[in-house]
Amino acid sequence: MNTIELIIEPRTAQIGDEFEVKRILPFRARRMVGPFIFLDEMGPMTVSTDGSADVLPHPHIGLSTVTYLFEGELIHRDSLGTYQSILPGEVNWMTAGRGIVHSERFRKTESGHSRVYGIQAWVALPQALEETEPSFAHYAKSELPVFEKNGVRIQLIAGSAWEFSSPVKTHSPLFYLSTEFSPEQQLVFDACGQEAAFYLAQGEVRIDGETIAAPKLVVLKTGASIEISATKKSLGMLLGGEALDGPRFISWNFVSSSKERLDQARDDWKAQRFPKIPGETGFVPFPEK
Repeated sequence: MNTIELIIEPRTAQIGDEFEVKRILPFRARRMVGPFIFLDEMGPMTVSTDGSADVLPHPHIGLSTVTYLFEGELIHRDSLGTYQSILPGEVNWMTAGRGIVHSERFRKTESGHSRVYGIQAWVALPQALEETEPSFAHYAKSELPVFEKNGVRIQLIAGSAWEFSSPVKTHSPLFYLSTEFSPEQQLVFDACGQEAAFYLAQGEVRIDGETIAAPKLVVLKTGASIEISATKKSLGMLLGGEALDGPRFISWNFVSSSKERLDQARDDWKAQRFPKIPGETGFVPFPEK
């Protein structure tokens, strides 16, 4: 039985002058998978640590950002006063709620360059929590469940899967996992009635008899289980969850169930009414186009 609903090929997006990413979600034919409304793959790439590749202060509302690295280091700062490094296998989970400002910077190195490779996701909040107080939480690698299924190495980033649960606090039922395959390994995953997708970041797999080469997002039919067979060494992310309570709209870095709320957030940012990051200068202006 065919379990694939859609296969999405990422588009290139520019984040500043030096930072290029693969934009996976949203996609015109599929805006969300469960509560996941945005997905970017950054790298693997080498960037300058002189500040030119840094992401300057910018705002969010109505979502949680989830940063997960395979390689490198990022420095997160936000308007709550947070200063937090993130390394591979760790999780930075920032909930914007009614409004937060943050920056992402690279630690200066003697060589002047740094490698980075990771995934950033946005998880839209339920309507009742869209205006919640902003918050930030960091989880060490040692706190997150790591296990194997048929030899496939899996780290449970957030939510629940199989008999495991992540300590990461979420606002709706979801699952988010990093998977590492050796050639010929197979993994069967049951989404238990939830929306689900598999993002193949590296390598090649077969799903439903179809050979899929990275990078691709394979969106499953709702409620379907997925059998992934690796033909090469592969790296991927399983993600999804229960559909949210109604559609969500995106305007730049803002997510809301209300278009009027997006307009307000835009006006607030342009008028600099968002809170400031202590000790930070500069900001990303609202893009007029």
